[in-house]
Amino acid sequence: MKKLILTFIAALWLSPVYATDLSDMTEAERTDFRAEVRAYLLDNPEVLMEAIKVLEQRQQQEQAQNDEQLVAANLDELVDDGYSYVGGNPDGDVTLVEFQDYRCGYCRKAHAEVAELIRNDGNIRFVVKEFPILGEQSVLSSRLAVATLHKAGPEAYHELGDFLISFSGNLTRKNMAAVLNKQGLNADEILDYMEDPAVSAQIDAVHQLAQKMRISGTPTFILGGDMVRGYVPLANMREMVAYLREVKQ
Repeated sequence: MKKLILTFIAALWLSPVYATDLSDMTEAERTDFRAEVRAYLLDNPEVLMEAIKVLEQRQQQEQAQNDEQLVAANLDELVDDGYSYVGGNPDGDVTLVEFQDYRCGYCRKAHAEVAELIRNDGNIRFVVKEFPILGEQSVLSSRLAVATLHKAGPEAYHELGDFLISFSGNLTRKNMAAVLNKQGLNADEILDYMEDPAVSAQIDAVHQLAQKMRISGTPTFILGGDMVRGYVPLANMREMVAYLREVKQ
């Protein structure tokens, strides 16, 4: 009976192909069978949970396969677009890409752990995609970061990023100038450049890439041929890097 019940659930939820297994029943037989199904599920609700688990596993597998195809189709733009910040070891044997928003809580949670991973490993190439999606302050943060990258270079960008990822107030011209001056940068030049078309073009390009990749949240990581949506603990990230190197050997 359990196998028959699971087949019936599959017919209803998982695939219309299974529906042909029940097509030879008369209307009376189908009514009786459905009554039996209902009674069985009420007595054995764990069967329903088992079917839901199977469905979730299939959906996860399909999502992973789709994500792999998206990564493969857009790999060049992901890892070497010519404009995104590249940190860590530029010649590293593994490339880690992160789509980030400075106002994202999980990006903030991941920031220190990603930095530790890169620092302790020493052979990871790290690419940051500016992907502001959480409002005006997110966009302002990314504009400031990209303008700094263009005008002052990657080291200044990296230092500014450490500030932006932890800053919880509202950015104003006054406090942005103070941060830039503290770094020894030309604040007026960078602030005036924030609305330059080149800054807008970089942020727009990342949004277009994210749309192609069906990325709607941050952080999202690309590691090897895999896409990981959401926060990943440091230990798991290390395991993924180790596995990638093992596969590449």
